[in-house]
Amino acid sequence: MKRHIIGKPNEKQVLFMQDSHRYIAFGGARGGGKSWAVRAKAKLLCFNYPGIRILIVRRTYPELYNNHINILRRELAGSVKYNDKEKLMTFENSSTISFSYCAHDKDLDRLQGVEYDVIFLDEATQLSEFQMRAICACVRAVNDYPKRVYYTCNPGGKGHSYIKRLFIDRRYEDGENPKDYFFIQSLVTDNTALMDADPDYIKQLDALPAKLKDAWRYGDWNIFEGQFFEDFRDDPEHYDDRRYTHVIPAFEVPFGWNIYRSYDFGYNKPFSCAWWAVDYDGIIYRILELYGCTKNPNEGVKWTPDRQFEEIARVESEHPWLKGKQIQGVADPSIWDTSRGESVADTAARYGIYFTPGDNKRIAGWMQMHYRLSFDSRGYPMMYIFDNCKAFIRTLPLLTFSEVNPEDLDSSLEDHCADEARYFCMMRPISPTALHTASKPCDDPLNLMNAAAKNKMRRI
Repeated sequence: MKRHIIGKPNEKQVLFMQDSHRYIAFGGARGGGKSWAVRAKAKLLCFNYPGIRILIVRRTYPELYNNHINILRRELAGSVKYNDKEKLMTFENSSTISFSYCAHDKDLDRLQGVEYDVIFLDEATQLSEFQMRAICACVRAVNDYPKRVYYTCNPGGKGHSYIKRLFIDRRYEDGENPKDYFFIQSLVTDNTALMDADPDYIKQLDALPAKLKDAWRYGDWNIFEGQFFEDFRDDPEHYDDRRYTHVIPAFEVPFGWNIYRSYDFGYNKPFSCAWWAVDYDGIIYRILELYGCTKNPNEGVKWTPDRQFEEIARVESEHPWLKGKQIQGVADPSIWDTSRGESVADTAARYGIYFTPGDNKRIAGWMQMHYRLSFDSRGYPMMYIFDNCKAFIRTLPLLTFSEVNPEDLDSSLEDHCADEARYFCMMRPISPTALHTASKPCDDPLNLMNAAAKNKMRRI
């Protein structure tokens, strides 16, 4: 067999090569040497485990070809056979590397019934959570070879929040073992080969706009370019004073506050119903929600309208914050469509659930949400979210700008909570206020800010 020189990895790439967790994420910033690490690790696995089956995935075929196929064919010339139709590279010892792309969910059809020992998701955050989960389900085989998934990633993209939850925040759901997950951060300064070959590259990163610089230069996962609601904040350090955060702990809703309901219909996609309280200052609080989603993101539970409104009616008759209340509802105007029989709105009415048609102006509605999310000079917003509203808290940071309309969000994403919140905000429009960033205030030696916060909470 022809000898191959893999090359000399840097310290972070060595960690990537040696790690044995089932799920390994590598990167976190531009220029960290991620694609090289993918190719090098894939080659080592193929040389050392005869017959091993490996899959490398990128979002598009041009990315796949330019970053992996073309380079590996050149590096392994004479030692592998490449079938361009099957996108399959076969080694002399029967090990294989398959190449696949996943720009759309329908691209997953090519992976049905296929098994792999190791999968590399290169630039994983460019894939959706659903796509990543579906691809990872292909890691299975009856042999003693390692079973692993390698994610290379930067902050931003459709899969940002999923990768951040698993590897940065380390918040796990049922069936996810924390011991299986490991993150190796690699910044441009760790990539000695790039720094030697192109010392000016770091200057290019330093010249980027602030948000991109923080994400691509320093690997900041808290905000990314393209995030539609970048003004949304969930800061546990401010849960008590309710300043510079939108998420707060749930509290007993005062009896005199008005209650509203917002609703976005869904069947194959999730439906979303939320209940809002409005205090005497006009501040809105998302206090409860009913979100019809399976364990898979953006996948509806497929409840009929009857079942949805039966459950909504039950909640409103039993929950102490809602029981006996006059609740005004607002919903997407499309639920009054009668072209296919009884409208969704008519079904709701049979259960005593009534709505008024929401103002469906998208851009104006998003601006009303931004107005509500903006902080005043003291750090208080006009919208709060109770921490029990998990769907809203999870999905709002996922939303990114539309590629077609820069003033709108990408409606192909999981926007159902945002849509019904938009209807409610348009129901109670406010004027814009001066915008203030979620930075901490200057020194407060007399503790005036905390005193103001206590007075505000005392009023409600």
